[in-house]
Amino acid sequence: MTRNGISRRGLLAAFAATTVVAAPTFANAFGVLRGAGDIRRIRMYSGRTGESIDTIYWIEGDYIKEAVKEINHFMRDWRNGQTISMDLRNLDIMTAAHRLLDVDEPYMLLSGYRSPQTNAMLRSRSGGVAKNSLHMKGQAADLRLKSRSVGQMARAASACSAGGVGSYSGSNFVHMDCGPVRSWGR
Repeated sequence: MTRNGISRRGLLAAFAATTVVAAPTFANAFGVLRGAGDIRRIRMYSGRTGESIDTIYWIEGDYIKEAVKEINHFMRDWRNGQTISMDLRNLDIMTAAHRLLDVDEPYMLLSGYRSPQTNAMLRSRSGGVAKNSLHMKGQAADLRLKSRSVGQMARAASACSAGGVGSYSGSNFVHMDCGPVRSWGR
């Protein structure tokens, strides 16, 4: 384990994969995953609903339709049950970051999809909620790991160079999205 919580094996896989793969958009996130084999697996649980998911959603270049459907339901707006097709690029970023952290623990999902109504309600209660949040487009997730710090998770997500990474140390979670590459918070 390195100082920042990313394992040596994970780091070497990331470097090897990204130097071999000259892919288009999101090359680094996909490169990390290519270095991990021909499958992509996501593991999460929700403290809000009590549900958990552990599924392989991609095999040898193809997304598995039924697994993606399950993920869309799992990441629904838990306040009203509304779903959206989650952006698969964000799942790949989340999976790549998880692989870099070299943990068996599933992510705790705090927020996946947010309906416009839920986003407006949260925005009225907090200045930290974006008016045009990528959560409303199914392009973002707020995640936590008990075994890793916010800083460690944020560094792993940032290492993917594939989207936005927000660090919320006070609330103990990391925001990951597949929007423009940027970072904020501490």
